[in-house]
Amino acid sequence: MMGNGFQFLDIILFAMIAAFLILRLRSVLGRHKDTGEPEQNSDGEVFSSNHSIRRSGENVISLPKNENDEEEPEKPVSETTLLEKGINEIKSATNDFDPSEFLKGAQSAFEMIVQAFAEGNTELLETLLNNDVYNNFLQAIRSREAEKQTLENNLVRIVSAEIIEAEKASSFANVTVKIISEQVNVTRNENGDIVSGDADHVQKVTDIWTFSRDVGSQDPNWMLIATRSLD
Repeated sequence: MMGNGFQFLDIILFAMIAAFLILRLRSVLGRHKDTGEPEQNSDGEVFSSNHSIRRSGENVISLPKNENDEEEPEKPVSETTLLEKGINEIKSATNDFDPSEFLKGAQSAFEMIVQAFAEGNTELLETLLNNDVYNNFLQAIRSREAEKQTLENNLVRIVSAEIIEAEKASSFANVTVKIISEQVNVTRNENGDIVSGDADHVQKVTDIWTFSRDVGSQDPNWMLIATRSLD
């Protein structure tokens, strides 16, 4: 009778030890050998590639893509991206290009050129414009003089100025600026009569000017190489 009791206790003890060993095995087999994180079933949640970074600091391993997934359409390059790319290329080529400082200079040049054109100051225009633009301005001035007309320009203010295009073409950096200004423009004949414009009307004008600089030259100055207007 006593022997049967001891035998029963041995069976219970062995069962407890077996249960303990099973729990230990499950705790080990249910984790990654490298990270100690629970293994995921292949049909379970899919993690982002950030979860494949090893804690030891190894390189990121991208998760494989399901062959049944559709290819994501390639996004078109936005205008902003192209502008930023052009600005960065110019910065790399000149080492001194600052968009905000450039805009200040462009606005100053705009004021000088508009005033010089109204006054017929061809000497100043020649230093600020390339040959093609200068010849166009010169032709307009000479035509005005031939008809004995004068242009009165009052640049009230520059409303806004922004860079809308930038590129490095060969050794040249080209930057296009959109300038919105308020102006009063009046053309008078030799008797002082108004032939065009309104002296009492402030006109909002949108100009798009392109400035260029040879980054391979020691000359840091920008020249106006193209103009167009939306008005």
